[in-house]
Amino acid sequence: MAGWRENVREVEPYVAGEQPKQTDMVKLNTNENPYPPSPKVQEALERTAANILRLYPDPTADELVTAIADRYNVIKSQVFVGVGSDDVIAMAFLTFFNNPEKKPVLFPDISYSFYDVWAECFRIPYKTVPLNENFEICTEDYRQPNGGIIFPNPNAPTGLAIGLDAIKEILDANPDQVVIVDEAYVDFGTDSAISLLDNYENLLVVQTFSKSRSMAGMRIGFAIGNEELISCLMNVRNSFNSYTMNCTAIAMGAAAVRDEEYFRETTQKIIETREWAKKELTALGFTYPDSKANFIFASHKSVAAEEIFRKLRERHIYVRYFNKPRINNYLRITIGTREEMQKLFDALKEILGAYNGECQ
Repeated sequence: MAGWRENVREVEPYVAGEQPKQTDMVKLNTNENPYPPSPKVQEALERTAANILRLYPDPTADELVTAIADRYNVIKSQVFVGVGSDDVIAMAFLTFFNNPEKKPVLFPDISYSFYDVWAECFRIPYKTVPLNENFEICTEDYRQPNGGIIFPNPNAPTGLAIGLDAIKEILDANPDQVVIVDEAYVDFGTDSAISLLDNYENLLVVQTFSKSRSMAGMRIGFAIGNEELISCLMNVRNSFNSYTMNCTAIAMGAAAVRDEEYFRETTQKIIETREWAKKELTALGFTYPDSKANFIFASHKSVAAEEIFRKLRERHIYVRYFNKPRINNYLRITIGTREEMQKLFDALKEILGAYNGECQ
């Protein structure tokens, strides 16, 4: 009766950030945008007639693809969309990391923790490349045999970014492998590798609407690359499900992309709050890498991260704690509104004061 279990594919699943249901909380643990989506998104939702929901959505998601292509100055056949960047990256793993020599895919050891989950699930060999002691990606470490490369820029959970010259070094060293730059947080302070696409046919850039466009609940992601890469992605995606994007996601996503003014306004607010928050954390005795994302990866000089995490949680303030080697004394703190961050700092002063006699 138990024989079927021998055929089950077993993997260690990705663990998402906690999603508490309390109303009186400060939620700074999943890198969501503290501001609502563009008002044009609400307008698009109101224009979407309920009657169209009985019909299948446009399998090409043309309205959304067109808006993305226009925004990033590429042609439509260079754009691939999916149900969040997770869906897009999963399709990219299946499509491009399939080398017959079974060379390992490379990605940082401290990085987005879904990468090894996908590799395990799809039976793709992989190797994690250690960041240096300052949590930085070293380009020379990617000059080794591999079956493909993926890394976030800025990295998560560290928040550090590498420049376009460093990305070009990795691309130049790996002309025969697909290099994926995961730009979930790129809009908060670093340059996109999209500008390199004309010179690198093996480059795929992935972005998401979940962070800078305030649409985590809508699940929209996209990739931009050369036409051949995108065509290969489409073939694999259509072998699973041709209708990944629903009607409302297509309409609302297109509306969000077209409201450039609102996009720039809200991302600038987050950047300004992040820089202020860095100063506040420094005054409280925290150190952190110089984040270019919508979060800060902080460690206190005298109080353990796990203890701070627990004490904040008791106060209904949620940040992210990773009980993993090298980073188990760090907290990843999402940048909320100024008011939310002030509540965090008030709580930290109270917590740290209890341990140190006075706030450090």
